[in-house]
Amino acid sequence: MLVLGRKINESVVIGDNITVTILAVDGDKIKIGIQAPAEIRILRGELYEAIKQENLRAADKTSTQLYEMLLPSLNQLLKSESQE
Repeated sequence: MLVLGRKINESVVIGDNITVTILAVDGDKIKIGIQAPAEIRILRGELYEAIKQENLRAADKTSTQLYEMLLPSLNQLLKSESQE
């Protein structure tokens, strides 16, 4: 992790097209501005983690539903092949 000290109105440039600027410091809170292309998604860390966890739950649910849907068909297929 890169750790930098910045003052109000000073910036950090990431790559060629992302600029992070310190806008204000008020006690233990810092306001930052981020300039980036519209196609780059910018999320707060806690929101990113919540979305990631929800996506994992949805994927797990989808996998379970798919398994439950396919299992009877696979069982029937195996039974019919073993009877031949």
